[in-house]
Amino acid sequence: MPPLSATVTGSGPGIVLAHGATGSIDENYARLLPALAAGHTVVAPDYPGSGRTPRAAGPLTLDGLTDAVVDGAVAAGLETFTLVGYSLGTAVAVRTATRYPQHVSGLVLTAGLAVPDRRTDLWLALWQRLLAQDDYTGLALARTLSGWSPGRLRELPHDDLDALLDPCPELVPDGSADQAALVRSLDVRADLPGITVPTLVIATLHDQLVDPAHSRYLAEHIPGAQYTELAAGHVPMHECPEEWERLITGFLAAHGL
Repeated sequence: MPPLSATVTGSGPGIVLAHGATGSIDENYARLLPALAAGHTVVAPDYPGSGRTPRAAGPLTLDGLTDAVVDGAVAAGLETFTLVGYSLGTAVAVRTATRYPQHVSGLVLTAGLAVPDRRTDLWLALWQRLLAQDDYTGLALARTLSGWSPGRLRELPHDDLDALLDPCPELVPDGSADQAALVRSLDVRADLPGITVPTLVIATLHDQLVDPAHSRYLAEHIPGAQYTELAAGHVPMHECPEEWERLITGFLAAHGL
């Protein structure tokens, strides 16, 4: 596992961002990061094969990724921090909370899952097949269909849809197939009862990739977790960024995180 390249910005209590599979910090958190950095020290690492982090030499493991995220946070000067996880990043956050409880003061989990169901697994299998065939046109179609809610997809201006369907290979992180494979192998169900920090679970109600039932499962099995919902697909950072930001910053303020 290579060291993770990370953006470090802001000052105050620590926050670590954990992005989704086939994404990056810039793609998942660019609009949220300035709001968090206004009152926090934010460490935002890119997984192997995303952003400026080189691709891993072998398969990714959740423990290995968790170790690398924590190592980067501590190296940046954070001894304790809230983890804000999105999609695959929710499993990274959960595993960090149980593997390194001395470092974790809170969790925010959006569009997450403890273990993939058949629909999520099939979507990711399709992504991997398209990547193996260098079919970036097909991959753009599949990611758009699975990522956006039906309602918002209907409303997208043509120029925005054209941008989403751009088949340029440079828009796809080099580690996308590795990250998709990691999601397909996830299982953090046994970790959930051991979480003792304040936790907010945010379900994306119109999610075509990760059913909102996964978020309800997380909230039901993490002791004391708060649960809330967004009327969005799998990409709340694009469909409802202001509301997503309000939920996260409000939770942080309410718990002094």
